[in-house]
Amino acid sequence: MRAYERLLKYVKIYTTSDEKSTTHPSTSRQFDLANILVEELKTLGVSNARVDDKCYVYASIDATPGYENKKALGYIAHMDTAPDFSGQGVNPILQENYNGEDIVLGTSGRTIRVSDFPHLKNLKGRTLIHTDGTTLLGADDKSGVAEIMTFVEEILASNEPHGKICIAFTPDEEIGAGADFFDVKGFAADFAYTVDGGAENAVEYENFNAAGALVRFKGVNIHPGDAKDIMVNAGLVAMEFNSMLPPDQIPAKTEGYQGFIHLTEMSGDVAEASLEYIIRDHDSEKFADKKKIMEHACNIINQKYGEGTCVLSIKDQYQNMLEKIKPHMFLIDYAFEALKEAGENPEAVAIRGGTDGARLSFMGLPCPNLGTGGYNFHGPMEHITAEGMDTVVKVLHGIAKRFANN
Repeated sequence: MRAYERLLKYVKIYTTSDEKSTTHPSTSRQFDLANILVEELKTLGVSNARVDDKCYVYASIDATPGYENKKALGYIAHMDTAPDFSGQGVNPILQENYNGEDIVLGTSGRTIRVSDFPHLKNLKGRTLIHTDGTTLLGADDKSGVAEIMTFVEEILASNEPHGKICIAFTPDEEIGAGADFFDVKGFAADFAYTVDGGAENAVEYENFNAAGALVRFKGVNIHPGDAKDIMVNAGLVAMEFNSMLPPDQIPAKTEGYQGFIHLTEMSGDVAEASLEYIIRDHDSEKFADKKKIMEHACNIINQKYGEGTCVLSIKDQYQNMLEKIKPHMFLIDYAFEALKEAGENPEAVAIRGGTDGARLSFMGLPCPNLGTGGYNFHGPMEHITAEGMDTVVKVLHGIAKRFANN
């Protein structure tokens, strides 16, 4: 079975995570896919496949005789889809021999335009998979799941020699909790790769340092007719705070290695208001500077309106995996070599976000990220090609071969 055929099945299973939930996993529906994957792995011959009470799927394939002393290789993907856009009732559409032109998404009124996404020209002639425009596709990261499952099927049916191969599928990656309960010791891989990136030729081993910030504002509410020199409008103070942040350091004005401070949510009234931000930068010093900018703005507010008017809470979320990958750059070399062997021109891409692999790298499991062949994740414009997925499966084989030969 080709990887895209598995993807078409997996995306129809509703697995969206919930960032407001306090349970683990955040949604019980993620077990629906987890249980299917366990049964599928067992059918393929992986008898030790299991899902734990936190919805982590684990499995392993023993080394072929004579390769037991090779480093154990892990492949990881996540089962949940992003809560940014509906992941329920996904209707994947298969477009064979894509013509390289604009793609009308059903009757949704949405169109994937080549003028907005020039890479579409390079996909001409391929088998393109997209949605009807009413949901996201879920290729992030069910394509990674499908590619790993296809690799498992193929390597078990082949005579390829290999060391121990460890497989894991995680919940809640999209809400930053994918590594929270990951059993690194039990997983038992020496090194691993997440399969959770974009274009199939991408290799990612740098990601943002990340933090979340909550800023609360306390106002003084009084009848507006008697408000002179008394009222402090918390909503207006919140706007004043935001105006003190660098206007060019927002997602809409940054790219590549440029970080940002991103306002994600706002609420409030005269008496109380709150702003929520995410802070991102690849460079640790610039990351720290961004947090200081927010602290300085909060201090100015308190000096002007009184202590306690502004309360800032910043919580670090994940770090740039680069420092943990640098001592093991052979992982990147293997990926580049496997991509070239598959006929691709590999490209190192700095992630403008994070993956399970970033956190796992700091938990003792060096774990760069591979592309899946997908584009435009987290929304209705999401798409992927069958051929790109085939390439990723080849890359997984190529990396496993290098682990076996070294």
